[in-house]
Amino acid sequence: MVNVKQSQVYLLYGEESYLIQENKNKIIKQTLKKEDREFNVSQYDLEEVPVEDVVTDAETFPFLGDGKVVIAFHPVFLKAKPDKLSFEHDVEALLEYIQNPAEYTVLVIVAPYEKLDERKKVFKQLKKHGEVINCQPVKEWDIDKWIQTLANELHITVPEEIHELFTQEIGANLMALRKEMEKLALNVGEGGVVTKELAEQLLSHSAEASGLKLVDAVMEKDLGRAIRIYKDLEKLNEEPIALTALLASQFRIINQAKVLKQKGYAQNQMKGYIKAHPYVIKMAMKRERFFTNQELNQIIEQLAETDYTLKQGRMEKSLAFEMLLYKLIHIKQNQPITS
Repeated sequence: MVNVKQSQVYLLYGEESYLIQENKNKIIKQTLKKEDREFNVSQYDLEEVPVEDVVTDAETFPFLGDGKVVIAFHPVFLKAKPDKLSFEHDVEALLEYIQNPAEYTVLVIVAPYEKLDERKKVFKQLKKHGEVINCQPVKEWDIDKWIQTLANELHITVPEEIHELFTQEIGANLMALRKEMEKLALNVGEGGVVTKELAEQLLSHSAEASGLKLVDAVMEKDLGRAIRIYKDLEKLNEEPIALTALLASQFRIINQAKVLKQKGYAQNQMKGYIKAHPYVIKMAMKRERFFTNQELNQIIEQLAETDYTLKQGRMEKSLAFEMLLYKLIHIKQNQPITS
């Protein structure tokens, strides 16, 4: 999915490390022969080295072969408020080079920042004389496409019905997605099919995703599953107080989504009222219909009560959290809670 136009100067900017890595590798491959890559790729950190040293290297003939790639990371001078360094960059030297780059060198400037100051002369010159490539994080609605693309590259099949599991566990981090897909590919082999059971077993679990799984266990009135999820989290040293707060956050968002939906708000209108990522709101919308307003209010009250109990040290933490899961499921079952 990474296509790179031929140029002598590139600017890769954005916070998606996978896209930066893929673009960087693509530039190196299309510039240098395999046997020349070991000696003719140099890398600099512009938080430690002045940019004029990078320019000097770019102007120097390659050691072996016909070309070279010079990569410079962290161009702080492209930010609206540059970080203070122990030295000053000679940006004029870079400006002069951009306008007349060495024909045997490809210069790659890597800015892993969310935003750059596009008003600056150096950015404008990079855009005019070079190739500027946006490497910002992808949106959740594009993840299906990336799962399919990576599956094709790895020669495995990931059924569409388990794509949501990947999004739930990994989010939109492409580097993490690639690593998890490679792990699954090693297990199923070339031409293999990833099952839901295997994905649940092998995917690295985030606390946020585990919070949703606990919500689902309550929704499905499955106490055994809820306890198993908690025990897995306990092995990862997740604290009951933090897990209670995580559950409370999930249920509050579900409650907000339900109330807003009843008032006629569409999902895309809710982001102005619910301070959460659009994907989190999407997940809340999928779950709200399984709870009544009364159940959600009772659940939130119970979570607040358990939070107070845990912080006051009135009960052993692990036991208090297991009791919380028991009480939440009994609320869902519309059964009276017995202390």
